[in-house]
Amino acid sequence: MSPTDVSTDEFDPAQLMDPNDRRRVLFVSSAGGHLSQLLQLRPWWENHDRCWVTFDLPDARSKLEGEELIPSYHPTTRNLFNMSRNYFLARRELDAFQPDVVISNGAGVAVPFFIEAHRRGIPTVYLEVYDRIDSRTLTGRLVRRFTTSFLVQWPEQQVLNEGSELVGPLY
Repeated sequence: MSPTDVSTDEFDPAQLMDPNDRRRVLFVSSAGGHLSQLLQLRPWWENHDRCWVTFDLPDARSKLEGEELIPSYHPTTRNLFNMSRNYFLARRELDAFQPDVVISNGAGVAVPFFIEAHRRGIPTVYLEVYDRIDSRTLTGRLVRRFTTSFLVQWPEQQVLNEGSELVGPLY
């Protein structure tokens, strides 16, 4: 499946679950806990062609040993210079990898990738982080309008994020 094979209006993340249908998945996250949570999805993502965009830090390199790692610019929190650098990185890497879907759970590095993927009609899936149940994350608020599927892990998160889909805890 290529980005042009599915309309983002019709995209259903369940389409990604067929183990016989390999997809090109671009994961985008900050290092640390965000990356660790995406790595917990290994039983699913190991069946797909994938590439990871995260910070080039010892922790991330260690966790992603053997995986394709594209270093992103950091810090991203309230850093417009690095956000613009990551936007140009997003343009380059979306051209190079040509993903079927972009998946993230934050943080700030996700924003330019979701904007550019949305502009190109590439489906995006945002997974709200496990540990934020009493308020919306800044990244979730920023990427919401560029997100094809907005997934949450707790009923409390679903109340805070209108139109989100409850998938349950992924720990």
